[in-house]
Amino acid sequence: MDDTEFLAAQFERHREHLRAVSYRMLGSLSEADDAVQEAWVRLSRSDAEEIENLGGWLTTVVARVSLNMLRARRTRGEQPLDERLPDPVVERIDAGHPEHEALLADSVGLALLVVLDQLSPAERLAFVLHDMFAVPFDEIAAMLDRTPEATRQLASRARRRVRVATPQAPADRARQREVASAFHAAAREGDFERLVSVLDPEIVLRVDLGADQPLRRIAGAEAVAGQAILFGRDAPPTDTVEPVLVNGALGELRVRDGRPFSLLAFNIEGDRILGIDIIADPERLEALRIG
Repeated sequence: MDDTEFLAAQFERHREHLRAVSYRMLGSLSEADDAVQEAWVRLSRSDAEEIENLGGWLTTVVARVSLNMLRARRTRGEQPLDERLPDPVVERIDAGHPEHEALLADSVGLALLVVLDQLSPAERLAFVLHDMFAVPFDEIAAMLDRTPEATRQLASRARRRVRVATPQAPADRARQREVASAFHAAAREGDFERLVSVLDPEIVLRVDLGADQPLRRIAGAEAVAGQAILFGRDAPPTDTVEPVLVNGALGELRVRDGRPFSLLAFNIEGDRILGIDIIADPERLEALRIG
């Protein structure tokens, strides 16, 4: 094995970790892959013998690349991913796909990714690296050209926003299924009151119809219940629905005429549904990779 092959083999040992870091930073699977590829390019051009901690060095490179990509979005005036739902990681229930397990080791749901995208690039970097990957603040501070104390404050602000917007005790898988089943049964039967009873009063339904249409938001249990009943009535009986995991949480893939029609992800805490995210963008659904 020559030096290049050896270096490539060492890099592959860290690939899934690097992809997990960049996915949490960017909320985009394709951009995460780009960031990881850039890390490999930089490694291949470096004097690897001078790198004492390869994993730490690569994590720093991927974090810096991801940070620059986030800043570039702001500079170009692009809409944040909150105007599009983040890319989902989808797997069949009990599939046990090792790549997805590595990517979602900390159960980073779509709701959390939406919150992360509302943070500043610096806040997102500080929170992701410290709270999710235990990178010390002094190392993060060097990436941001700030003091460790200022970096700690960035992570603290981000942490408060995450705690407010995401469930603190997600329901276990069995309970998620029970709540989702109750939701669907009530929607099919048009039982408005029973439907409202399984929805959090402040539930938010987000529907991503595609890049050429604004992200639809419907807030409040009564408004969401009304939409669910209307959708249940309009759905053709020939549709098939497959239970899946979407970023580690219960979801559903609806197939119509042999093609993916929509992907639904629940955000469930206790006995209530806090949020529902639906991707109904034909282009994204066609490109969906299901483990």
